[in-house]
Amino acid sequence: MPNEALIVVDMQNDFCEGGALAVPGAGAVVPMVNRLITRYDNIVLTQDWHPAGHASFASSWADGQPFSTVKFPYGPQILWPDHCVQGTPGAAFHPELIVTKAQVIVRKGHHKGIDSYSAFRENDKMTRTGLDGYLKARGLSRLIFCGLALDYCVAWSAIDARQAGFDVGVVLEATAAIDLEGSRKRMLTEMRQAGINLNLTA
Repeated sequence: MPNEALIVVDMQNDFCEGGALAVPGAGAVVPMVNRLITRYDNIVLTQDWHPAGHASFASSWADGQPFSTVKFPYGPQILWPDHCVQGTPGAAFHPELIVTKAQVIVRKGHHKGIDSYSAFRENDKMTRTGLDGYLKARGLSRLIFCGLALDYCVAWSAIDARQAGFDVGVVLEATAAIDLEGSRKRMLTEMRQAGINLNLTA
C-alpha cells in the first residue's frame, strides 16, 4: 500500500545476543524483520544513539544499579547498562539487517539528560524527533512496527504513533521483549487499549 511505512526499531548489536543490553530472543527476530523489509516500499530505521555518560546509564550514578528506577525531572526512569554509545560497535545495526532500503534513520536518546524510547518523542513527552511530520508530509498514514525491544521502544513508539493520528500495527513475531517486572504483558495491554493491531504476521 502506498500509504504504509515499516518502522524497524533499534535492531542494534547491543540489543542482540552478546550485546550490552541483550534482549532474549533478539537474534531470532532478524530474519523476520528482513522478510518484512523486503515486503515494504517505505522503510524507517530507528537507532538508539546515546552520548557517553548518558543520564540513563547506571554507571553515571554514584550508587546506580542497572534496572533500578530513579526519579528524573520528567518522572521515573529506569537505569540501564551502558548501551548504544554513539559510534561504538554496539550502536551499529545488526550485521545481517537489510539497511539499504531505509529512506530515513531516526537517531534518538542523543540528549544527555533525557532518555528516549519512542521514535516520536523523548521520555519527557515534550522533545520531538520530527518523525511524525516527515511521515505525514509523505502521505504515510499506516505504520507497521517491528524490532527491539517490544515492551519499551517498540511499544512506546507505537502508542505515540496512535496519539499522533496514525493507523498502527505491530508484528509481534518480529519483536522480542526485555520483560522487566511484567513489562511485556503490561505494554501489550496498553497497546491493545490504544487501538493498535497486534494480529499481524511476518
